[in-house]
Amino acid sequence: MLFLETVSFPETPEDNPAADEALLLRIADGDQEAFRQLYQHTDRTIYSFILSILKNAQDAEEIMQETYMKVWTSAGSYKPQGKPLAWMFTIARNLCYMKFREQKHQSDLGLDDLAGSETGEVCPQIEDAADHMVLKAALEALKEEERQIVLLKNSSGLKHREIAEALGLPLATVLSKYNRAMKKLEQYLREE
Repeated sequence: MLFLETVSFPETPEDNPAADEALLLRIADGDQEAFRQLYQHTDRTIYSFILSILKNAQDAEEIMQETYMKVWTSAGSYKPQGKPLAWMFTIARNLCYMKFREQKHQSDLGLDDLAGSETGEVCPQIEDAADHMVLKAALEALKEEERQIVLLKNSSGLKHREIAEALGLPLATVLSKYNRAMKKLEQYLREE
């Protein structure tokens, strides 16, 4: 169980970079309530961002927990620039890439590992892969940046302007990439 799942939070308020920045400064001083508030403001957005990179819910939950642990331990190194979410995205992205490197070094499953016992049971990894195949295939039809924008918009409910600020892109680029990605998804699903 994730340590953050044990805490209940009220509904997420509007994104407020200045407020989040003030929370980070309080977190640097060890303020647990500030940490809870920052988590409340950013959890859906950070999770969507991580999921857009990893494309695996279980890994995304793990990296999300690691991201918030890193925020807790590194808040003192945050340099106020009005972009706390971008700083958190950088932490999350780095942890995602570390996860990719870790997975690359692990050995692949052998054929014997994929078969269940002699009773013919199917391996849970195969069942999970089948359950997520359609979603993953649809997301893979998108470029990484398009996938991030779509997930941040639809999963987190961020406005295009907020996504542009968080990703450091012009608003027109975010709007264009979002519309292009939605057309790609529509076309992909129509063909399937």
